[in-house]
Amino acid sequence: MATFKTVYDIEDVPPLSKSIPLSFQHVFAMFGATILVPLLTGLNPSVTLFCSGLGTLIFHFITKGKVPAYLGSSFAFIAPIIAASKVYGPEGAMTGMIAAGVIYMIVFGIIAVVGLKWINVVLPSIVVGPVVMIIGLSLTPVAIQQSQKGLLTAFVTAGIAIIASVFGKGFLKIIPILLGTVGGYLFAITQGQVDFVAISQASWLALPPLTIVTGHMPVFAWGAVSLIAPIAIVAIVEDVGHLLVIGDTVERDLMHKPGLHRVLLGNGIATALAGFLGGVPETTYGENIGVLAITRVFSVRVIQGAAVIAIILSFIPKVGAAIQTIPQPVLGGITIILYGMIAAIGLRNLIDNKVNMASTRNLLIASVIFTLGVGGISIPIGQYVFQGVGPAAVIGILLNLLLPNDKEVTDTIT
Repeated sequence: MATFKTVYDIEDVPPLSKSIPLSFQHVFAMFGATILVPLLTGLNPSVTLFCSGLGTLIFHFITKGKVPAYLGSSFAFIAPIIAASKVYGPEGAMTGMIAAGVIYMIVFGIIAVVGLKWINVVLPSIVVGPVVMIIGLSLTPVAIQQSQKGLLTAFVTAGIAIIASVFGKGFLKIIPILLGTVGGYLFAITQGQVDFVAISQASWLALPPLTIVTGHMPVFAWGAVSLIAPIAIVAIVEDVGHLLVIGDTVERDLMHKPGLHRVLLGNGIATALAGFLGGVPETTYGENIGVLAITRVFSVRVIQGAAVIAIILSFIPKVGAAIQTIPQPVLGGITIILYGMIAAIGLRNLIDNKVNMASTRNLLIASVIFTLGVGGISIPIGQYVFQGVGPAAVIGILLNLLLPNDKEVTDTIT
């Protein structure tokens, strides 16, 4: 397997002078998507930011600080949360999110008892590689849509990040996302693309309106549970894909150590707690995985620092508002790199594991996963819509299990 020089490994602790900007780099990477979900679902961004940071710290505790992942708002739950909130109110929707966390915990229990021997059978490289690729490729339309709102700004942003990553020396080489974001932001100001009104209107300090602060506690609604909880299965499929990507990036078998079961338990507790406090379900974030791949900084202390910063920002609306003023083209320029990097990691998985792409069977499995995933297939199941990476991954898994390998076909013919 080809290896690339690691700047800081998982257990390493960078000096504070470096860890703070490295942590802010992860904050910039996750911030836009994390606050977008509550804005779309009618929930509070400050609460979501608080839950995101707290959930990440809980996740790191459960996984023994072995998985450099950041937990942000899950997009898979947007539609069911909106639907449940309309019928049962936000308090009812919260119970559905708590139930989704419980689903994670149930799957944790099953894996803890049964083990992971089935993983290599169900998820070989011919499935994992293409699924990882579509995790990145399925996000690319978002990057392009953001960039189209100011192509020059997007290109300047991406250009600064690329130059820093390739030609940067010393510390500058490991903060390309931060440099690209700041440089792109300054350029956007010269283009009149930054609106400072939100900053002037925001207060300096305020408690995030958590349920335990406002008293608006979750109210059980079975209908909300039936709408939201099943989506946890889709999120779990994506989490497995993300864990495999992180494992490939850091070149460790994270599926077994600390184990998929711990990852799902950490995610489940974070999701249930977010639902209880008035946030949204959590998931490991592809944007932050992209940062790992580009910078080769895998230190969990850096991720934990980002989580602490997120919690602090939830109490400082003015700083949060300032980050929200980052224009769409700047975010687009950064995500062009981040999302593409995830897809490239999937390709690397196929190459490193020497998957035979001359095999008709393997070509068929990969092509179906690519088409369904990039095309954004949606499968209605009763009141639910199974869409995106989830169905592509499930169908790819089924094809892998059902199609005989080429040797078996040859033996049958002869």
